[in-house]
Amino acid sequence: MTKAAVKKVAETQEATVLTDVKAYARQIWLAGLGAYAKAGKEGLDYFKGLVTEGEGVEKQGKELVAEQVEAANSKFDSVKKNVKTQAQAKLDVVEKAFDERVSAALGRLSIPSKKDVAELSAKIDELNAAIKKLSAK
Repeated sequence: MTKAAVKKVAETQEATVLTDVKAYARQIWLAGLGAYAKAGKEGLDYFKGLVTEGEGVEKQGKELVAEQVEAANSKFDSVKKNVKTQAQAKLDVVEKAFDERVSAALGRLSIPSKKDVAELSAKIDELNAAIKKLSAK
C-alpha cells in the first residue's frame, strides 16, 4: 500500500474512533443527566419512605419505653406497698410494747387504767340503778 492509502485508512480509522468517542461521551453525558433526573424524582420518594419508616420506628420506641416505664412503676408500687406493710407491722409491735410498758408503769404507780375506770363506771351505774330501784319501793 502506498503512503497515501495508509494515511487515508489511518484518517478514516481516526475519524471513526473520534466519532465513536463522541457518541460514547454523549451517551455518558445523557446517562448522567438521566441519573440526576431519576435521583431527583426517586430521591424525594425515597426520602418520604425513610421518613415514614422513621416514624414507625419512633412509635415502636415510644411504646417500648412506655411499657418499660409502666413495668418499673408497677414494680416500684409493689415494693412500696411491701415496705409500707412491713413498716406498719414493725410500728404495731413497737406501739404494743410501748402500751404495755406504760400500762405497767402506771400500775406500779397505782394509777388506774382506762379499763379500770370503765369497770368502776359500770359498777357505779349498777349501784345507781339499784339505789333507784330501792328508792322507788
